[in-house]
Amino acid sequence: MATQGHYNPNRRHFIRTSGGVLAAAALAGQARTAFAADGGETLRVGLIGCGGRGSGAAREALLADPNTKLVAMGDTFMDRVESSLKKFVGSDVDKQVAVDKDHMFSGFDAYKKVIENCDVVVLATPPAFRPEHLRAAVEAGKHVFCEKPVAVDGAGVRHVLESCKMAEAKGLCVVSGLCYRYQFAKQETVNKLIGGAIGDIMVFQTTYNTGALWHHGRKDDWSEMEYQVRNWLYFDWLSGDHINEQHIHSLDKVGWAMNNVYPIKATSSGGRVQRTDPKFGNIYDHFNTVYEWENGTKAFSSCRQWDNASTDVSDWVYGTKGKANIQTHEIWGHDGATWKHEQTTEDNMYQNEHNVLFAAIRKGEPINNGEYMCGSTLMAIMGRLAAYTGKTLTRDEVLNAKESLVPQTLAWGDAPQRAVAQPGVYELA
Repeated sequence: MATQGHYNPNRRHFIRTSGGVLAAAALAGQARTAFAADGGETLRVGLIGCGGRGSGAAREALLADPNTKLVAMGDTFMDRVESSLKKFVGSDVDKQVAVDKDHMFSGFDAYKKVIENCDVVVLATPPAFRPEHLRAAVEAGKHVFCEKPVAVDGAGVRHVLESCKMAEAKGLCVVSGLCYRYQFAKQETVNKLIGGAIGDIMVFQTTYNTGALWHHGRKDDWSEMEYQVRNWLYFDWLSGDHINEQHIHSLDKVGWAMNNVYPIKATSSGGRVQRTDPKFGNIYDHFNTVYEWENGTKAFSSCRQWDNASTDVSDWVYGTKGKANIQTHEIWGHDGATWKHEQTTEDNMYQNEHNVLFAAIRKGEPINNGEYMCGSTLMAIMGRLAAYTGKTLTRDEVLNAKESLVPQTLAWGDAPQRAVAQPGVYELA
């Protein structure tokens, strides 16, 4: 049966060994980290995780550079690989797809085989697998597009931080799927906030209230592991709960507006009031979190996934000289002045991030988004664990926790049976 290595480095181990990791990375392999700026060399793209987001990201990768080819695809399930490949037939990137049967891989070890056959890898599996997949790609000297979030627990975040340091030492690109960072409108808006457009930031109100998401059901011939992986959204060990998998976009905008300074503690509540059926695994359907920074700034964060309820995706910022809404790209000053971003060019954030990635590879000027993609993931995990435990938790407590949700061995058959967390009972190890 396919297995996957386990990770659980503690903080002290990370600090003690990071220098050795960087030195080893700098000496490792003859990785091809730069390609002809004129586009004369073909960049081979590999896709790991063939769901809707992965298929979309692979298409955007191909559109970003005319001399790219999708040459390898992998997923836990072969039917996902096959359905993804069919999406490219007759599409605008059809001629850039060259994946034969020998380069279609399935199983928990599919990622290894994809990485062997490409120069740039798109990581789009469930978040639980991201730390191990990123490490393998970096060790193999591959440039990476890394979907959000990057982990489901503190152990995973520590592992990813270490991998990103290795990538930096090797001159590899690591571009994050926190796509709002690559939207021109939000770049201009956030830069104004960082520049003092509303004075000192005092309070955020960030909301991601949406409807319910997909569920793939259960088949009699599926093992418990297959059932959970196919319905990964609903199991905290696979997704980190929806505050991590979806609301991370909102939290990332908050961290960005704070110039990548992250909160030192979180207090949260949450639970299940609509998604109570056992088919929804053990995740919550709503969270309400208060984040606090060392300078006293607070963020009031709300997210929920309820059907037949009001929806709202917004990011309000209140400062000493005015207020702003990052999501709508608007600023209002106390002096009556107003500003709104004027759209003057095409601004597809999903495409923008790949355009930047492939331009950086061609120029040999590596981009590494590791710090903020880890910071925003950790912020989401803080909110989840504060709600699960019912306790105010610090950033350091969550980052350094021994708790590791991902099984040491991944194989078909049994899967983790984690109960819905009960505040006051659930303990962070």
